[in-house]
Amino acid sequence: MGKSSIVRVKRKGQVTIPSELREELGLEEGSMIMVRKEKGGLLIRAVPPIRAGRVVGREEYDMLLAELDESRRNWRRQE
Repeated sequence: MGKSSIVRVKRKGQVTIPSELREELGLEEGSMIMVRKEKGGLLIRAVPPIRAGRVVGREEYDMLLAELDESRRNWRRQE
């Protein structure tokens, strides 16, 4: 099992991923991550960037569209 860190949930549900983990995973501002409810907690997984010309499977495409729709709903609620 990997290294664990305890982080505080801030207003609007924001958390900070520790810098050593961001560097190890190549996460930078604008990177996408997937958050999914799992038994007993949350799973946070880095989503590789989609590059021009890259072919994605139907499941990944549907997941990206669902995430985009959810982001839009959340953004509209904040207005």
